[in-house]
Amino acid sequence: MTLRSNLIVRFAEPADYSVLFKLIQGLADDEKLSHAIAGNALTLKEHLFGSRRYVEAILAEYAGQAVGYALFFHNYSTFLTKPGIYLEDLFVLPEYRRQGIGKALITKVAQIAVERDCGRLEWSVLDWNESAQEFYRSMEASILDDWRICRVTEDALIKLGLSNSAPRTNVV
Repeated sequence: MTLRSNLIVRFAEPADYSVLFKLIQGLADDEKLSHAIAGNALTLKEHLFGSRRYVEAILAEYAGQAVGYALFFHNYSTFLTKPGIYLEDLFVLPEYRRQGIGKALITKVAQIAVERDCGRLEWSVLDWNESAQEFYRSMEASILDDWRICRVTEDALIKLGLSNSAPRTNVV
């Protein structure tokens, strides 16, 4: 039996929240960003399964063990006038890589996008991660050189959100 024939890819369930958070910590370790983890498993659980769901996740399991995951959410393309899916995380434990698990996860997210009539599937890749870039290109993904990610976080986000320079609106 091959690993691929014993692989299960499924939507995460509420009982999976702690193992999913451990995989997220594994991704952070892998990307040398462990110091950036500021959230916790209970908040993740609330965002995945609470009354207002912000994200969705799928797990890859082999022999009953979670070995990878994909976490994603919807975005929107005004040019296409269609929803899209943004793949926030794609991660496979190092000892399970190069066995088709990452491709199985991203294929499942692509199937979800097609089922939901999305116009595109997008994600980011670190500029130093050449093996990931090669993997994504092998699936015909385009890496957009002319776009840059803009991000406002923590104190800067609060400052911007509370700024008095924004025009007064009646948005409720």
